Amino acid sequence: MIGKHLNKDNPHHAYLIEGARDEIVPEILKFCEALGVKTVGNPDFYHISINNFKIDEAFDLRSMSSDKSFSSAKKIFILCVNSFSLDAQNVLLKMFEEPRENTHFFMIVPDVNALLKTLVSRFYLIKPEPGVNREHEAANKFIAMPLQNRIDFIKELLVEPEEEDEEGNEIAVLDSTRSKALKFLNALESTLHKKLIKNPSSFTFFDHFFKVREFLRMPGSSTKNLMESVALIVPEIK
Repeated sequence: MIGKHLNKDNPHHAYLIEGARDEIVPEILKFCEALGVKTVGNPDFYHISINNFKIDEAFDLRSMSSDKSFSSAKKIFILCVNSFSLDAQNVLLKMFEEPRENTHFFMIVPDVNALLKTLVSRFYLIKPEPGVNREHEAANKFIAMPLQNRIDFIKELLVEPEEEDEEGNEIAVLDSTRSKALKFLNALESTLHKKLIKNPSSFTFFDHFFKVREFLRMPGSSTKNLMESVALIVPEIK
């Protein structure tokens, strides 16, 4: 997916990648190996996963990136983040104004539209290629479902998987229901637009999509209720 954007002979200092982290991170790890960077037992390699990236995390990241590396090799940061506070983004804006030599960032997010455009402009942006993917396939099935089936689909979509540590103990996972909901909403919007392109008068519910997307980015909002409202408003199309 992203391999063609990664040049080991001339790596960019900061990549912003939109998509699912479980698909993207393995490709980044392979790229790091190609760079000669160890991804295990390496104090200059950081893999950080966090749900809401706030100003404290932004200051911590700035501090870690400015610290002298433990070796002469590259310092690598992989960050998987669902959402950023505005204050954190402003800190990152200043941080990425002046790239540090041999320090590279890979930031993975579910939706780049949730970020300040000025911050996005600091990165080499990688977005999913257009075409049919799992979300679009699910969206096609969703719009043909009766209401109760849609509600059941939403419940299943928002279930969080359980993860275990190396000793088999259950650990808390990132609250990624919002990122999954955003990805599906984007796919649903794209799918409906293609199906209804010849009937623009049917586009009225897209205003509701915009409002749902805005609320999904707000901490504390009910992802379940917002997505169920989408299930209610979308017309059934066979």
